[in-house]
Amino acid sequence: MRLLLIEEDTDRCEFIRQRLASWRPEAELVVRSPLLEGPLAPEFLAQGFDAVLLARDWAGGSGLIWAKELVGRAGFAPVVLISERRDDSTAREAIANGVYAVGRDEIDQDKFIQVLTATQQKQSFARAAWRAGGAGRDAQCFGGVFIRGYRYIRRLAGGTVSDLYLAESESAGTLVVLKVARDRHEEHNDLDDSFRRFLQEYEIVQRIRNPSVVRLYDLGVSDEHAWLVMEYFRAGDLRKRMRAGISPRKGLRMAILMARALEAIHAAGVLHRDLKPGNVMLRQDGSVALIDFGMSKDVALASDVTDHGMIFGTPHYMSPEQGHGEPVDVRSDLYSLGIILFEMLARDKPYKADNPMAIIYKHRKEPVPRLPARFEWLQSLLERFLAKRPEDRFANATEAVAALEGAADHYTSEEGIA
Repeated sequence: MRLLLIEEDTDRCEFIRQRLASWRPEAELVVRSPLLEGPLAPEFLAQGFDAVLLARDWAGGSGLIWAKELVGRAGFAPVVLISERRDDSTAREAIANGVYAVGRDEIDQDKFIQVLTATQQKQSFARAAWRAGGAGRDAQCFGGVFIRGYRYIRRLAGGTVSDLYLAESESAGTLVVLKVARDRHEEHNDLDDSFRRFLQEYEIVQRIRNPSVVRLYDLGVSDEHAWLVMEYFRAGDLRKRMRAGISPRKGLRMAILMARALEAIHAAGVLHRDLKPGNVMLRQDGSVALIDFGMSKDVALASDVTDHGMIFGTPHYMSPEQGHGEPVDVRSDLYSLGIILFEMLARDKPYKADNPMAIIYKHRKEPVPRLPARFEWLQSLLERFLAKRPEDRFANATEAVAALEGAADHYTSEEGIA
């Protein structure tokens, strides 16, 4: 049994957890804070849960209002409202709208177990009918590739190598992003490039296991296409945030979060090598996570899926040495961070040209760009990030974090600009 509980009261959460453990020790209870995490995504149907339990209310929120909306979603899991009493007006209204209801005083009684047993049976039948029907099979196809256990929602983006889809994972119990390779996986002794990159990305991220790195859930091959399942970020990426406008103070704070993320992956012996705003994702709680480790280099395992001397990545954010196919180390990732910092403060890219090779040339030959006059006091910090020679940059991400934190503290106390 797997349940999703939407509740703010930690004591009540623990009481329900203990009640479940005494009845079914193997039962899983996933707790979600409605205040910290907000409403459930409109595409979410909770197909991986036997029921969704809702508190009667919380500060500024109503479980009954949420329950009515959720049961209106076709295919949503059974909803249980935990009211003050099972026979009060709120419970009666919930039941009239197709919602199960239990009183708080019934959680330690047989009635609670009876309701959960009923929801589990209902959801089990619904899942079986969905899987057996044509609609269920069609819903598990992603660009013609059948991937069992994932419900197609919509296509997010496409590229030359892979397509991205929003899906709901039954096993993870959440919305996820499916990256499906466009090229077919060939059945021979050598892995094709797409699967090799997906495999490396999966192994790297699973080994790092840090909140500053995207969560990866699954990897496989279906209909001869490789696919990778990753965390979905409703808040979008840093590029989206920058387009909407980002304050200087927030920009410095974001740079600190990115530097800490680099500190974590570098400590694991990994170079990202494609740090850019589109690869910095934002969570609802304000934290960041780096994505796209398909081009990363695993120093610890001496694994590199790119050919020696090959130029890859995004020209606007490449270090001079990376742009010229030379050996790179952690200082190359810090250079990319410096480019992003400049862009957040100046609201423009430092080096621009009509073609990628001209941009690469400017990274090596043109002077470090000047920040707007009001950020002149940050120029020396920027020049440490964007020094042409790696030995003139910060030696590691730990040094960069300390410098950025000092700048942010100075900005907050001296400038006082939001």
